[in-house]
Amino acid sequence: MKIKSIPVHERPRERLINFGVENLSNEELLAIILKTGTKDYSAKELALNILKEVGDIRNLKNINLERLVNFKGIGQAKASELMACIELAKRINKDIVSIKDVKITNPSVVYNYYKEILKDYKQECFYVLYLNPVKKVIRDKLIFKGTINFSIVHPREVFKEAFLVGATSIICIHNHPSGSVNPSKEDIKLTKQLKDVGIIMGIKVDDHVIIGNNNYYSFYENGNI
Repeated sequence: MKIKSIPVHERPRERLINFGVENLSNEELLAIILKTGTKDYSAKELALNILKEVGDIRNLKNINLERLVNFKGIGQAKASELMACIELAKRINKDIVSIKDVKITNPSVVYNYYKEILKDYKQECFYVLYLNPVKKVIRDKLIFKGTINFSIVHPREVFKEAFLVGATSIICIHNHPSGSVNPSKEDIKLTKQLKDVGIIMGIKVDDHVIIGNNNYYSFYENGNI
């Protein structure tokens, strides 16, 4: 059924205005975000198709752009708008909205920020925090995302950014999709390599934090850096 065929007072946007957003179904909320349908599907039908595909509304947070545009009637514009809404919802629920200008006093600060960013990734991601002399974050940057082969995480890419932003020290972060936070031989080798290069460059590697399932490993806390 097309939205125009639904009585005005029963349309999602009108129901939101008259009854409050909390009284709308997941399908209606999603239809409002999608705004319009196509000649074949109404916005509500598109919303219903997406919800059927993900199974549970909570799984919507794991959907990506490529998967969305595969739905008939969902182009890049609609998919981008929906992805933006999902990302906003994730950020609203974070304990720390932005890591920039946050003073890193211990590894738990790093963990509490990155656990939400990294928890759903099936690939390893390598981030670096760039700090000023009082340990406040100047910038964070995703250096690498992909396989677990860390031979491609080159110190050049890590330290180049440090010089560009005037950082005096760095903290490295990466996830283990397996859930285990125990450092691998490659993790230990990479950490030592970065530490040694940092000494030469005059930029200290303060820590390397590995994030897994509801836990983390800090090279600093464990006396390994």
